[in-house]
Amino acid sequence: MKKTSTRLADGRELIYYDLRDDSVRDATDRRPLDRTVTTSEIRRDPLLGDSVAIASHRQGRTYHPPADECPLCPSEGDRLSEIPDSSYDVVVFENRFPSLAGDSGRCEVVCFTSDHNASFADLTEEQAGLVLEAWTDRTSELSHLPSVEQVFCFENRGAEIGVTLGHPHGQIYAYPFTTPRTALMLRSAATHKEMTGGENLFDAVLERELAGERVVLEGEHWVAFVPYAAHWPYEVHLYPKRRVPDLLGLDEGARTEFPKVYLELLRRFDRIFGESESPTPYIAAWHQAPFGALEEFDGVVREDFALHLELFTIRRTSGKLKFLAGSESGMNVFINDVPPERAAERLREVASS
Repeated sequence: MKKTSTRLADGRELIYYDLRDDSVRDATDRRPLDRTVTTSEIRRDPLLGDSVAIASHRQGRTYHPPADECPLCPSEGDRLSEIPDSSYDVVVFENRFPSLAGDSGRCEVVCFTSDHNASFADLTEEQAGLVLEAWTDRTSELSHLPSVEQVFCFENRGAEIGVTLGHPHGQIYAYPFTTPRTALMLRSAATHKEMTGGENLFDAVLERELAGERVVLEGEHWVAFVPYAAHWPYEVHLYPKRRVPDLLGLDEGARTEFPKVYLELLRRFDRIFGESESPTPYIAAWHQAPFGALEEFDGVVREDFALHLELFTIRRTSGKLKFLAGSESGMNVFINDVPPERAAERLREVASS
């Protein structure tokens, strides 16, 4: 992998990740852009104890542009985009309309491929491996920023999810706090550790799932399963078999095997509801341990956390979406219409031939 860092016309950082070591990235951003001005601030909810990012400037972000005006495609001739070069393998750049900025963290965009009509599932194993390297590198770099406590790499796919740009891409949020979902996991891990005399909760969950009926696919280094209490109709958790707290901890064997396992998982997701409803909208989310202190979680250390990816779709059956209505949105109590065992069975049925 070759990494080349440059700056866009408004001062934002852009980084090329190339498969070839002899790639030259010296194109300049020719757009007449003013410096980006953001209004992001973090406000803490005194009742729930969580944080909300207030970012009114995002109202003006690019919304469903035609394909020939996509800001994530390479620049070509007089059509100038966020990527100055005429081609790329993987690109990461600071979001022009960030939810988090400055002392409130940082937001980045990850372009998986220059092919506008592709998806992550269309990548080769070599290309998917390069994306993994980019995620890992950005996790490392962002973790050293003084305002960052947790790094979250994710992909939203599909208009049903709320995606406003059709180009295959994901995002990275670098939060200045530990997110509520991660805090819940850490508290559960702390309670379990105390009650069992030191047993790791993530290890216990993985052991139970490996022995059960909800495993979707398994390799030497990775296992994907539908969790016992899945919140979403089709939800899969992908774990490395050797517990590590973040992407930086993956060994060479896990890095090498990941593209094959993950691409197969994404391709199965596209087959759940048949060809007429492919591609399947989904959210893919990496869960990593926070980089800040964990004193509030009663004896839990970073190494107790287990890196894993959660992949789920909001489609519950053909032509129908799972909406977060009263119970889910009002009380955070999910109601799942698809038994996890049936979801796992379906995902095994649609394996690649």
